[in-house]
Amino acid sequence: MQEDFILITLADDDEDDRLFFTDAFDELKINTIVNTVNNGKDLLNFLNHSETVLPNIIFLDLNMPILNGIDCLKEIKLNNKFKDIAIAIYSTSSSEQDIENTFVLGANIYIKKPSNFNDLKKILSDVVTINWQYHTNGLNKDNFLLRM
Repeated sequence: MQEDFILITLADDDEDDRLFFTDAFDELKINTIVNTVNNGKDLLNFLNHSETVLPNIIFLDLNMPILNGIDCLKEIKLNNKFKDIAIAIYSTSSSEQDIENTFVLGANIYIKKPSNFNDLKKILSDVVTINWQYHTNGLNKDNFLLRM
């Protein structure tokens, strides 16, 4: 079953953002299975659970309680079990420091949360259809930040 679907996990503490995210994937004509969690600690628990089939892509909000996105990204990158998971930072922040920090820590792409639903669908479609092997082999800061 895993070969037929793109497995996606979103870690975001904002309930509305999680709802828009899942609604956007429901409207896209891409075979996805989307799981959501409320914070970085829940994400790490989900990833480390023995029954979990690891996602292809994690969308990771930076500003979350309990374990924020930066600390969560560090933990994920320390674990070789997660080396094949693409990490998309998904944040309201457009801070150069946040972009630089997540780039240096090994995230694959940085997405500023769009302000409307159609832009969200376009961005999510673009991200899940990226050839990640090609994208990450030539990763530089110019193709790290996904702009609308």
